[in-house]
Amino acid sequence: MHSTQENKVEQLLSIEDLSVEFISGENVQRAVNNISFSIHKGETLALVGESGSGKSVTAHSILRLLPYPLARHPSGKIIYQGKDLLAAAPEYLRKVRGNRIAMIFQEPMSSLNPLHTIEKQINEILILHKGMNAKQASVRTLELLTLVEIPNPAQRMNSYPHELSGGQRQRVMIAMALANEPELLIADEPTTALDVTVQQTILELLSDLQERLGMSILLISHDLNLVRRVAHRVCVMRNGEIVEQAACAEIFSNPQHPYTQELLGAEPSGTPVPHSPSETLLETRDLRVWFPIKKGIFQRTADYIKAVDGISFTLQRGQTLGVVGESGSGKSTLGLAILRLINSKGGIFYAGNAIDQLSQKEIRPLRRDIQVVFQDPFGSLSPRMSVSDIIGEGLHIHKMGNAQEQEQAIIAALQEVGLDPDTRHRYPHEFSGGQRQRIAIARALVLKPKLIVLDEPTSALDRTVQRQVVELLRNLQLKYNLTYVFISHDLAVVKALSHHLLVMRQGQVIEQGAAASIFAAPQQTYTQQLLAAAFINSSQQQTHDY
Repeated sequence: MHSTQENKVEQLLSIEDLSVEFISGENVQRAVNNISFSIHKGETLALVGESGSGKSVTAHSILRLLPYPLARHPSGKIIYQGKDLLAAAPEYLRKVRGNRIAMIFQEPMSSLNPLHTIEKQINEILILHKGMNAKQASVRTLELLTLVEIPNPAQRMNSYPHELSGGQRQRVMIAMALANEPELLIADEPTTALDVTVQQTILELLSDLQERLGMSILLISHDLNLVRRVAHRVCVMRNGEIVEQAACAEIFSNPQHPYTQELLGAEPSGTPVPHSPSETLLETRDLRVWFPIKKGIFQRTADYIKAVDGISFTLQRGQTLGVVGESGSGKSTLGLAILRLINSKGGIFYAGNAIDQLSQKEIRPLRRDIQVVFQDPFGSLSPRMSVSDIIGEGLHIHKMGNAQEQEQAIIAALQEVGLDPDTRHRYPHEFSGGQRQRIAIARALVLKPKLIVLDEPTSALDRTVQRQVVELLRNLQLKYNLTYVFISHDLAVVKALSHHLLVMRQGQVIEQGAAASIFAAPQQTYTQQLLAAAFINSSQQQTHDY
Protein backbone atom coordinates (compact mmCIF):
# COMPACT_ATOMS: atom_id res chain seq x y z
CA MET A 1 0.00 0.00 0.00
CA HIS A 2 1.65 3.21 -1.11
CA SER A 3 0.39 6.63 -0.17
CA THR A 4 0.25 9.62 -2.50
CA GLN A 5 0.43 13.32 -1.74
CA GLU A 6 -3.30 13.63 -2.38
CA ASN A 7 -4.05 10.84 0.10
CA LYS A 8 -2.26 12.78 2.83
CA VAL A 9 -4.55 15.77 2.34
CA GLU A 10 -7.87 14.34 1.25
CA GLN A 11 -10.10 13.26 4.12
CA LEU A 12 -12.77 10.60 3.63
CA LEU A 13 -14.38 10.42 7.07
CA SER A 14 -14.00 12.43 10.23
CA ILE A 15 -15.09 11.54 13.77
CA GLU A 16 -15.34 14.56 16.04
CA ASP A 17 -15.74 14.42 19.82
CA LEU A 18 -17.75 11.17 19.71
CA SER A 19 -19.26 9.74 22.90
CA VAL A 20 -21.46 6.67 23.22
CA GLU A 21 -23.48 5.64 26.27
CA PHE A 22 -25.42 2.45 27.02
CA ILE A 23 -28.53 2.71 29.15
CA SER A 24 -29.73 -0.15 31.36
CA GLY A 25 -32.56 0.96 33.65
CA GLU A 26 -31.14 3.82 35.67
CA ASN A 27 -27.54 2.84 34.94
CA VAL A 28 -25.66 4.74 32.23
CA GLN A 29 -22.31 3.36 31.07
CA ARG A 30 -20.07 5.46 28.84
CA ALA A 31 -18.39 3.08 26.37
CA VAL A 32 -16.74 5.76 24.21
CA ASN A 33 -15.63 9.08 25.65
CA ASN A 34 -14.93 12.16 23.48
CA ILE A 35 -12.78 10.60 20.79
CA SER A 36 -11.70 12.25 17.55
CA PHE A 37 -9.84 10.95 14.51
CA SER A 38 -10.06 11.04 10.73
CA ILE A 39 -9.59 8.51 7.93
CA HIS A 40 -7.92 9.65 4.71
CA LYS A 41 -8.66 8.33 1.24
CA GLY A 42 -6.63 5.23 0.42
CA GLU A 43 -5.19 4.69 3.90
CA THR A 44 -5.55 1.99 6.52
CA LEU A 45 -6.23 3.27 10.02
CA ALA A 46 -6.06 0.71 12.83
CA LEU A 47 -7.97 0.89 16.11
CA VAL A 48 -6.23 -1.28 18.70
CA GLY A 49 -6.80 -1.92 22.38
CA GLU A 50 -8.12 -4.47 24.83
CA SER A 51 -11.53 -6.07 24.44
CA GLY A 52 -14.07 -3.70 25.97
CA SER A 53 -12.01 -0.61 25.10
CA GLY A 54 -14.68 0.73 22.73
CA LYS A 55 -13.17 -0.23 19.34
CA SER A 56 -16.20 -2.07 17.95
CA VAL A 57 -18.65 0.43 19.46
CA THR A 58 -16.83 3.21 17.61
CA ALA A 59 -16.94 1.26 14.35
CA HIS A 60 -20.63 0.39 14.70
CA SER A 61 -21.42 4.06 15.37
CA ILE A 62 -20.24 5.01 11.87
CA LEU A 63 -23.15 3.15 10.25
CA ARG A 64 -25.45 3.58 13.26
CA LEU A 65 -25.60 -0.14 13.93
CA LEU A 66 -25.68 0.09 17.72
CA PRO A 67 -28.71 -1.30 19.63
CA TYR A 68 -30.75 1.89 19.78
CA PRO A 69 -32.43 3.13 22.01
CA LEU A 70 -30.27 1.22 24.54
CA ALA A 71 -27.34 3.12 23.06
CA ARG A 72 -27.16 6.87 22.52
CA HIS A 73 -24.70 9.46 21.25
CA PRO A 74 -24.66 12.28 23.81
CA SER A 75 -22.14 14.21 21.72
CA GLY A 76 -20.11 14.13 18.55
CA LYS A 77 -20.30 14.07 14.78
CA ILE A 78 -19.33 11.52 12.11
CA ILE A 79 -18.80 13.47 8.88
CA TYR A 80 -18.87 11.61 5.55
CA GLN A 81 -19.16 13.48 2.22
CA GLY A 82 -20.06 16.64 4.13
CA LYS A 83 -22.95 14.98 6.00
CA ASP A 84 -23.19 14.02 9.66
CA LEU A 85 -24.10 10.31 9.64
CA LEU A 86 -25.43 10.55 13.20
CA ALA A 87 -28.07 13.02 12.01
CA ALA A 88 -28.61 11.62 8.49
CA ALA A 89 -32.03 10.50 7.23
CA PRO A 90 -32.68 6.71 7.11
CA GLU A 91 -32.90 6.85 3.27
CA TYR A 92 -29.38 8.30 3.02
CA LEU A 93 -28.02 5.74 5.50
CA ARG A 94 -29.49 2.88 3.45
CA LYS A 95 -27.62 4.14 0.37
CA VAL A 96 -24.37 4.35 2.32
CA ARG A 97 -24.58 1.05 4.23
CA GLY A 98 -23.05 -1.86 2.36
CA ASN A 99 -22.61 0.27 -0.75
CA ARG A 100 -20.20 3.15 -0.04
CA ILE A 101 -19.23 1.97 3.46
CA ALA A 102 -19.15 -1.79 4.08
CA MET A 103 -18.39 -3.77 7.21
CA ILE A 104 -16.86 -7.15 8.02
CA PHE A 105 -18.25 -8.25 11.36
CA GLN A 106 -16.29 -10.01 14.10
CA GLU A 107 -18.48 -13.11 14.48
CA PRO A 108 -19.48 -14.53 11.07
CA MET A 109 -21.76 -17.29 12.37
CA SER A 110 -24.07 -14.74 14.00
CA SER A 111 -23.90 -12.42 10.94
CA LEU A 112 -24.77 -14.98 8.25
CA ASN A 113 -28.34 -16.20 7.77
CA PRO A 114 -28.43 -19.92 8.69
CA LEU A 115 -31.45 -20.53 6.42
CA HIS A 116 -29.95 -19.22 3.17
CA THR A 117 -27.15 -20.53 0.98
CA ILE A 118 -23.95 -18.56 0.58
CA GLU A 119 -24.92 -17.77 -3.02
CA LYS A 120 -28.28 -16.32 -2.04
CA GLN A 121 -26.78 -14.10 0.65
CA ILE A 122 -24.13 -12.56 -1.61
CA ASN A 123 -26.52 -12.35 -4.58
CA GLU A 124 -28.93 -10.32 -2.47
CA ILE A 125 -26.34 -7.58 -1.98
CA LEU A 126 -25.50 -7.39 -5.69
CA ILE A 127 -29.16 -7.36 -6.78
CA LEU A 128 -30.07 -4.71 -4.20
CA HIS A 129 -27.15 -2.31 -4.68
CA LYS A 130 -25.91 -3.03 -8.22
CA GLY A 131 -29.23 -3.80 -9.90
CA MET A 132 -27.94 -7.09 -11.30
CA ASN A 133 -30.26 -9.91 -12.32
CA ALA A 134 -29.96 -13.32 -10.64
CA LYS A 135 -27.67 -14.78 -13.33
CA GLN A 136 -25.28 -11.79 -13.30
CA ALA A 137 -25.21 -11.86 -9.51
CA SER A 138 -24.33 -15.58 -9.45
CA VAL A 139 -21.42 -15.03 -11.85
CA ARG A 140 -20.11 -12.17 -9.69
CA THR A 141 -20.61 -14.22 -6.49
CA LEU A 142 -18.45 -17.00 -7.94
CA GLU A 143 -15.76 -14.40 -8.77
CA LEU A 144 -15.85 -13.05 -5.21
CA LEU A 145 -15.61 -16.49 -3.59
CA THR A 146 -12.68 -17.30 -5.88
CA LEU A 147 -11.10 -13.95 -4.96
CA VAL A 148 -11.12 -14.76 -1.23
CA GLU A 149 -9.88 -18.30 -1.95
CA ILE A 150 -12.82 -20.40 -0.80
CA PRO A 151 -11.99 -24.02 -1.76
CA ASN A 152 -14.25 -25.40 -4.51
CA PRO A 153 -16.15 -22.08 -4.80
CA ALA A 154 -18.73 -23.34 -7.32
CA GLN A 155 -19.68 -26.14 -4.94
CA ARG A 156 -19.57 -23.92 -1.85
CA MET A 157 -22.07 -21.45 -3.35
CA ASN A 158 -24.79 -23.98 -2.52
CA SER A 159 -23.54 -24.53 1.05
CA TYR A 160 -25.15 -23.17 4.19
CA PRO A 161 -23.07 -21.32 6.83
CA HIS A 162 -22.99 -24.29 9.24
CA GLU A 163 -21.38 -26.41 6.52
CA LEU A 164 -18.30 -24.15 6.39
CA SER A 165 -15.39 -23.88 8.80
CA GLY A 166 -14.93 -20.75 10.91
CA GLY A 167 -12.26 -19.43 8.56
CA GLN A 168 -14.35 -20.11 5.46
CA ARG A 169 -17.31 -18.26 7.00
CA GLN A 170 -15.06 -15.28 7.66
CA ARG A 171 -13.91 -15.30 4.05
CA VAL A 172 -17.56 -15.29 2.93
CA MET A 173 -18.10 -12.20 5.08
CA ILE A 174 -15.13 -10.53 3.40
CA ALA A 175 -16.53 -11.41 -0.04
CA MET A 176 -19.89 -9.87 0.92
CA ALA A 177 -18.25 -6.68 2.15
CA LEU A 178 -16.17 -6.33 -1.03
CA ALA A 179 -19.10 -7.04 -3.36
CA ASN A 180 -19.88 -3.37 -4.03
CA GLU A 181 -16.26 -2.15 -4.01
CA PRO A 182 -16.86 0.34 -1.17
CA GLU A 183 -14.97 3.57 -0.48
CA LEU A 184 -14.50 2.61 3.17
CA LEU A 185 -14.21 -0.93 4.49
CA ILE A 186 -14.69 -1.30 8.24
CA ALA A 187 -12.96 -4.54 9.15
CA ASP A 188 -13.80 -5.67 12.71
CA GLU A 189 -11.24 -8.41 13.44
CA PRO A 190 -11.31 -9.59 9.78
CA THR A 191 -8.75 -12.37 10.20
CA THR A 192 -9.61 -13.54 13.73
CA ALA A 193 -10.88 -16.94 12.58
CA LEU A 194 -8.22 -17.46 9.92
CA ASP A 195 -5.02 -19.44 10.17
CA VAL A 196 -1.75 -17.61 9.60
CA THR A 197 -1.22 -18.68 5.99
CA VAL A 198 -4.70 -17.52 4.97
CA GLN A 199 -4.28 -14.29 6.97
CA GLN A 200 -1.37 -13.47 4.70
CA THR A 201 -3.49 -14.15 1.60
CA ILE A 202 -6.38 -11.99 2.88
CA LEU A 203 -4.01 -9.13 3.77
CA GLU A 204 -2.51 -9.22 0.28
CA LEU A 205 -6.03 -9.29 -1.20
CA LEU A 206 -7.15 -6.26 0.81
CA SER A 207 -3.93 -4.44 -0.05
CA ASP A 208 -4.41 -5.13 -3.75
CA LEU A 209 -8.04 -3.93 -3.67
CA GLN A 210 -7.03 -0.85 -1.73
CA GLU A 211 -4.49 0.16 -4.36
CA ARG A 212 -6.80 -0.66 -7.26
CA LEU A 213 -9.92 1.02 -5.86
CA GLY A 214 -8.38 3.71 -3.68
CA MET A 215 -10.35 2.15 -0.82
CA SER A 216 -9.84 3.19 2.79
CA ILE A 217 -9.83 0.63 5.58
CA LEU A 218 -10.70 1.07 9.25
CA LEU A 219 -9.10 -2.00 10.83
CA ILE A 220 -10.16 -3.06 14.30
CA SER A 221 -7.79 -5.66 15.63
CA HIS A 222 -6.05 -7.03 18.69
CA ASP A 223 -3.41 -8.67 16.48
CA LEU A 224 -0.48 -6.28 16.58
CA ASN A 225 1.54 -8.32 14.07
CA LEU A 226 -1.29 -7.82 11.59
CA VAL A 227 -1.59 -4.11 12.36
CA ARG A 228 2.14 -3.62 11.94
CA ARG A 229 2.07 -5.15 8.47
CA VAL A 230 -0.88 -3.23 7.00
CA ALA A 231 -1.68 -0.01 8.87
CA HIS A 232 -0.57 3.50 7.95
CA ARG A 233 -1.75 5.07 11.21
CA VAL A 234 -2.77 3.62 14.57
CA CYS A 235 -5.16 4.81 17.29
CA VAL A 236 -4.73 3.07 20.65
CA MET A 237 -7.93 2.87 22.72
CA ARG A 238 -8.39 2.15 26.41
CA ASN A 239 -11.54 2.48 28.51
CA GLY A 240 -13.35 4.30 25.72
CA GLU A 241 -10.64 6.90 25.12
CA ILE A 242 -7.85 7.26 22.57
CA VAL A 243 -4.65 7.33 24.62
CA GLU A 244 -2.28 7.62 21.66
CA GLN A 245 -2.46 8.03 17.89
CA ALA A 246 0.44 8.29 15.47
CA ALA A 247 1.98 6.84 12.32
CA CYS A 248 2.27 3.05 12.51
CA ALA A 249 6.08 3.03 12.37
CA GLU A 250 6.25 5.56 15.20
CA ILE A 251 3.85 3.60 17.43
CA PHE A 252 5.90 0.41 17.09
CA SER A 253 9.36 1.97 17.28
CA ASN A 254 8.71 4.65 19.91
CA PRO A 255 5.42 4.15 21.86
CA GLN A 256 4.77 7.06 24.20
CA HIS A 257 1.90 5.92 26.43
CA PRO A 258 2.53 3.24 29.11
CA TYR A 259 -0.55 1.32 27.92
CA THR A 260 0.78 1.18 24.33
CA GLN A 261 4.08 -0.10 25.70
CA GLU A 262 2.20 -2.77 27.68
CA LEU A 263 0.27 -3.87 24.57
CA LEU A 264 3.45 -4.24 22.52
CA GLY A 265 5.05 -6.40 25.21
CA ALA A 266 2.08 -8.72 25.65
CA GLU A 267 2.94 -11.60 23.27
CA PRO A 268 2.00 -14.95 24.87
CA SER A 269 5.19 -16.61 26.04
CA GLY A 270 6.55 -19.18 28.43
CA THR A 271 6.55 -22.95 28.22
CA PRO A 272 3.96 -25.65 28.97
CA VAL A 273 3.58 -26.76 32.58
CA PRO A 274 6.04 -29.49 33.66
CA HIS A 275 4.60 -32.95 33.12
CA SER A 276 5.65 -36.37 34.35
CA PRO A 277 4.61 -39.52 32.49
CA SER A 278 1.16 -40.67 33.61
CA GLU A 279 -1.78 -42.78 32.45
CA THR A 280 -3.40 -42.20 29.06
CA LEU A 281 -6.64 -40.19 29.41
CA LEU A 282 -7.66 -39.86 25.74
CA GLU A 283 -6.86 -41.96 22.70
CA THR A 284 -8.17 -42.15 19.14
CA ARG A 285 -7.52 -44.96 16.64
CA ASP A 286 -8.07 -44.38 12.93
CA LEU A 287 -10.78 -41.80 13.65
CA ARG A 288 -12.81 -40.79 10.59
CA VAL A 289 -15.55 -38.26 9.93
CA TRP A 290 -16.76 -38.38 6.33
CA PHE A 291 -19.64 -36.21 5.14
CA PRO A 292 -21.51 -37.68 2.14
CA ILE A 293 -22.01 -35.58 -1.00
CA LYS A 294 -25.42 -36.53 -2.40
CA LYS A 295 -26.39 -35.94 -6.04
CA GLY A 296 -29.22 -36.67 -8.41
CA ILE A 297 -32.96 -36.88 -7.97
CA PHE A 298 -32.62 -39.83 -5.56
CA GLN A 299 -29.86 -38.08 -3.58
CA ARG A 300 -27.45 -40.99 -3.84
CA THR A 301 -24.02 -40.61 -2.26
CA ALA A 302 -21.60 -39.67 -5.03
CA ASP A 303 -18.53 -38.87 -2.93
CA TYR A 304 -17.40 -37.84 0.56
CA ILE A 305 -15.86 -34.79 2.18
CA LYS A 306 -13.20 -36.42 4.35
CA ALA A 307 -13.14 -33.87 7.16
CA VAL A 308 -11.23 -36.22 9.48
CA ASP A 309 -9.48 -39.08 7.74
CA GLY A 310 -7.79 -41.74 9.88
CA ILE A 311 -6.37 -39.83 12.86
CA SER A 312 -4.70 -41.63 15.76
CA PHE A 313 -3.09 -40.11 18.86
CA THR A 314 -2.71 -40.66 22.62
CA LEU A 315 -2.90 -37.96 25.28
CA GLN A 316 -1.81 -38.44 28.88
CA ARG A 317 -3.56 -36.94 31.89
CA GLY A 318 -2.27 -33.43 32.60
CA GLN A 319 -0.96 -32.85 29.07
CA THR A 320 -2.01 -30.42 26.34
CA LEU A 321 -2.39 -31.56 22.74
CA GLY A 322 -2.16 -28.63 20.31
CA VAL A 323 -4.07 -29.11 17.05
CA VAL A 324 -3.09 -26.71 14.25
CA GLY A 325 -3.71 -26.36 10.53
CA GLU A 326 -5.51 -24.27 7.93
CA SER A 327 -9.16 -23.34 8.28
CA GLY A 328 -11.11 -26.24 6.83
CA SER A 329 -8.37 -28.74 7.71
CA GLY A 330 -10.67 -30.63 10.08
CA LYS A 331 -9.43 -29.30 13.45
CA SER A 332 -12.85 -28.37 14.84
CA THR A 333 -14.45 -31.50 13.37
CA LEU A 334 -11.87 -33.59 15.22
CA GLY A 335 -12.81 -31.82 18.45
CA LEU A 336 -16.54 -32.42 17.88
CA ALA A 337 -15.88 -36.11 17.19
CA ILE A 338 -13.90 -36.49 20.43
CA LEU A 339 -16.81 -34.87 22.28
CA ARG A 340 -19.24 -37.26 20.55
CA LEU A 341 -21.21 -34.31 19.21
CA ILE A 342 -21.03 -35.65 15.63
CA ASN A 343 -21.00 -39.18 14.23
CA SER A 344 -17.62 -40.74 13.55
CA LYS A 345 -15.99 -44.10 12.83
CA GLY A 346 -12.93 -45.52 14.53
CA GLY A 347 -11.98 -45.82 18.18
CA ILE A 348 -12.32 -43.11 20.85
CA PHE A 349 -11.11 -44.13 24.30
CA TYR A 350 -11.53 -42.04 27.47
CA ALA A 351 -9.71 -43.25 30.61
CA GLY A 352 -9.28 -46.64 28.96
CA ASN A 353 -12.98 -47.06 28.12
CA ALA A 354 -14.32 -47.10 24.55
CA ILE A 355 -16.87 -44.28 24.20
CA ASP A 356 -17.30 -44.26 20.41
CA GLN A 357 -20.27 -46.67 20.54
CA LEU A 358 -22.05 -45.20 23.58
CA SER A 359 -25.53 -43.72 23.09
CA GLN A 360 -26.09 -40.07 24.01
CA LYS A 361 -27.88 -41.22 27.18
CA GLU A 362 -24.94 -43.43 28.16
CA ILE A 363 -22.39 -40.67 27.53
CA ARG A 364 -24.31 -38.00 29.47
CA PRO A 365 -22.62 -38.77 32.85
CA LEU A 366 -19.24 -38.20 31.14
CA ARG A 367 -20.22 -34.67 30.07
CA ARG A 368 -19.17 -33.35 33.48
CA ASP A 369 -15.64 -34.73 32.97
CA ILE A 370 -15.35 -33.67 29.31
CA GLN A 371 -16.10 -30.01 28.64
CA VAL A 372 -15.76 -27.72 25.62
CA VAL A 373 -15.14 -24.05 24.86
CA PHE A 374 -16.43 -23.22 21.39
CA GLN A 375 -14.87 -20.87 18.83
CA ASP A 376 -17.81 -18.43 18.55
CA PRO A 377 -18.82 -17.27 22.05
CA PHE A 378 -21.80 -15.25 20.83
CA GLY A 379 -23.27 -18.28 19.09
CA SER A 380 -22.67 -20.63 22.04
CA LEU A 381 -24.10 -18.38 24.79
CA SER A 382 -27.89 -18.13 25.04
CA PRO A 383 -28.95 -14.46 24.65
CA ARG A 384 -31.97 -15.14 26.90
CA MET A 385 -29.93 -16.34 29.87
CA SER A 386 -27.94 -14.25 32.33
CA VAL A 387 -24.25 -15.01 32.82
CA SER A 388 -25.09 -16.60 36.18
CA ASP A 389 -27.64 -18.92 34.53
CA ILE A 390 -25.24 -19.80 31.69
CA ILE A 391 -22.39 -20.77 34.01
CA GLY A 392 -24.68 -22.44 36.54
CA GLU A 393 -26.60 -24.55 34.01
CA GLY A 394 -24.14 -27.45 34.22
CA LEU A 395 -24.21 -27.35 38.02
CA HIS A 396 -28.00 -27.72 37.96
CA ILE A 397 -27.94 -30.54 35.37
CA HIS A 398 -25.32 -32.54 37.27
CA LYS A 399 -26.91 -31.66 40.67
CA MET A 400 -23.67 -30.28 42.10
CA GLY A 401 -24.33 -28.62 45.45
CA ASN A 402 -27.21 -26.59 46.85
CA ALA A 403 -28.23 -23.13 45.59
CA GLN A 404 -25.76 -21.30 47.84
CA GLU A 405 -22.85 -23.59 46.89
CA GLN A 406 -23.70 -23.20 43.21
CA GLU A 407 -23.71 -19.40 43.56
CA GLN A 408 -20.27 -19.53 45.19
CA ALA A 409 -18.97 -21.81 42.41
CA ILE A 410 -20.24 -19.35 39.76
CA ILE A 411 -18.54 -16.42 41.54
CA ALA A 412 -15.27 -18.39 41.85
CA ALA A 413 -15.36 -19.36 38.14
CA LEU A 414 -15.83 -15.73 37.08
CA GLN A 415 -12.96 -14.63 39.32
CA GLU A 416 -10.74 -17.37 37.83
CA VAL A 417 -11.24 -16.00 34.30
CA GLY A 418 -10.75 -12.39 35.39
CA LEU A 419 -14.35 -11.14 35.28
CA ASP A 420 -16.11 -9.14 37.98
CA PRO A 421 -18.60 -11.47 39.76
CA ASP A 422 -20.99 -8.51 40.09
CA THR A 423 -21.56 -8.75 36.32
CA ARG A 424 -23.10 -12.24 36.62
CA HIS A 425 -26.67 -10.93 36.36
CA ARG A 426 -26.01 -9.24 33.02
CA TYR A 427 -26.60 -10.79 29.58
CA PRO A 428 -24.11 -11.80 26.83
CA HIS A 429 -24.91 -8.83 24.54
CA GLU A 430 -23.69 -6.48 27.28
CA PHE A 431 -20.14 -7.86 27.02
CA SER A 432 -17.38 -7.46 24.46
CA GLY A 433 -16.29 -10.39 22.27
CA GLY A 434 -13.31 -11.13 24.50
CA GLN A 435 -15.39 -10.98 27.66
CA ARG A 436 -17.94 -13.38 26.15
CA GLN A 437 -15.15 -15.86 25.44
CA ARG A 438 -14.07 -15.68 29.07
CA ILE A 439 -17.66 -16.42 30.13
CA ALA A 440 -17.55 -19.52 27.89
CA ILE A 441 -14.31 -20.62 29.57
CA ALA A 442 -15.86 -20.06 33.03
CA ARG A 443 -18.84 -22.23 32.03
CA ALA A 444 -16.46 -25.11 31.25
CA LEU A 445 -14.29 -24.61 34.34
CA VAL A 446 -17.12 -24.48 36.88
CA LEU A 447 -17.70 -28.27 36.64
CA LYS A 448 -14.01 -28.98 37.41
CA PRO A 449 -13.67 -31.34 34.41
CA LYS A 450 -10.74 -33.65 33.67
CA LEU A 451 -10.60 -32.92 29.92
CA ILE A 452 -11.40 -29.65 28.12
CA VAL A 453 -11.56 -29.31 24.34
CA LEU A 454 -10.74 -25.67 23.55
CA ASP A 455 -11.71 -24.65 20.01
CA GLU A 456 -9.97 -21.32 19.24
CA PRO A 457 -10.55 -20.08 22.84
CA THR A 458 -8.29 -17.04 22.44
CA SER A 459 -9.15 -16.01 18.87
CA ALA A 460 -11.48 -13.20 20.01
CA LEU A 461 -9.08 -11.90 22.68
CA ASP A 462 -6.52 -9.13 22.47
CA ARG A 463 -2.91 -9.97 23.27
CA THR A 464 -2.94 -8.71 26.87
CA VAL A 465 -5.98 -10.87 27.67
CA GLN A 466 -4.56 -13.79 25.65
CA ARG A 467 -1.51 -13.73 27.88
CA GLN A 468 -3.74 -13.74 30.97
CA VAL A 469 -5.82 -16.64 29.61
CA VAL A 470 -2.68 -18.64 28.75
CA GLU A 471 -1.44 -18.10 32.31
CA LEU A 472 -4.89 -19.01 33.64
CA LEU A 473 -5.01 -22.25 31.64
CA ARG A 474 -1.47 -23.14 32.74
CA ASN A 475 -2.27 -22.48 36.42
CA LEU A 476 -5.51 -24.46 36.26
CA GLN A 477 -3.72 -27.33 34.57
CA LEU A 478 -1.10 -27.34 37.32
CA LYS A 479 -3.71 -27.00 40.09
CA TYR A 480 -6.24 -29.57 38.89
CA ASN A 481 -4.06 -31.75 36.59
CA LEU A 482 -6.35 -30.82 33.68
CA THR A 483 -5.92 -32.25 30.20
CA TYR A 484 -6.48 -30.00 27.18
CA VAL A 485 -7.10 -30.52 23.48
CA PHE A 486 -6.18 -27.04 22.27
CA ILE A 487 -7.36 -26.25 18.73
CA SER A 488 -5.99 -22.99 17.35
CA HIS A 489 -4.46 -21.19 14.38
CA ASP A 490 -2.49 -18.94 16.77
CA LEU A 491 0.83 -20.71 16.96
CA ALA A 492 2.25 -18.36 19.61
CA VAL A 493 -0.47 -19.46 22.02
CA VAL A 494 -0.14 -23.13 21.00
CA LYS A 495 3.61 -23.01 21.61
CA ALA A 496 3.10 -21.55 25.09
CA LEU A 497 0.70 -24.32 26.16
CA SER A 498 1.22 -27.55 24.22
CA HIS A 499 3.23 -30.64 25.13
CA HIS A 500 2.35 -32.45 21.91
CA LEU A 501 1.41 -31.09 18.50
CA LEU A 502 -0.87 -32.41 15.75
CA VAL A 503 -0.55 -30.64 12.38
CA MET A 504 -3.60 -31.20 10.17
CA ARG A 505 -4.27 -30.56 6.50
CA GLN A 506 -7.31 -31.65 4.48
CA GLY A 507 -8.46 -34.00 7.24
CA GLN A 508 -5.15 -35.83 7.67
CA VAL A 509 -2.22 -35.57 10.07
CA ILE A 510 0.77 -34.10 8.26
CA GLU A 511 3.08 -34.17 11.28
CA GLN A 512 2.80 -35.00 14.98
CA GLY A 513 5.09 -35.34 17.95
CA ALA A 514 6.57 -33.41 20.86
CA ALA A 515 5.61 -29.75 20.41
CA ALA A 516 9.06 -28.42 21.33
CA SER A 517 10.71 -30.64 18.70
CA ILE A 518 8.31 -29.62 15.92
CA PHE A 519 8.60 -25.91 16.71
CA ALA A 520 12.39 -26.22 16.77
CA ALA A 521 12.78 -28.37 13.64
CA PRO A 522 9.61 -29.00 11.61
CA GLN A 523 10.06 -31.89 9.18
CA GLN A 524 7.23 -31.26 6.70
CA THR A 525 7.14 -28.37 4.21
CA TYR A 526 3.57 -27.45 5.21
CA THR A 527 4.54 -27.18 8.90
CA GLN A 528 7.52 -25.02 7.93
CA GLN A 529 5.18 -22.71 5.98
CA LEU A 530 2.83 -22.40 8.96
CA LEU A 531 5.66 -21.48 11.31
CA ALA A 532 7.19 -19.04 8.82
CA ALA A 533 3.86 -17.22 8.44
CA ALA A 534 3.33 -17.04 12.22
CA PHE A 535 6.76 -16.01 13.50
CA ILE A 536 7.73 -13.16 11.24
CA ASN A 537 11.07 -11.56 12.07
CA SER A 538 10.28 -8.13 13.48
CA SER A 539 13.10 -6.56 11.50
CA GLN A 540 11.47 -7.74 8.28
CA GLN A 541 7.96 -6.60 9.13
CA GLN A 542 6.62 -3.86 6.95
CA THR A 543 5.17 -0.77 8.55
CA HIS A 544 3.54 2.13 6.79
CA ASP A 545 4.27 5.76 7.49
CA TYR A 546 1.46 7.92 6.34
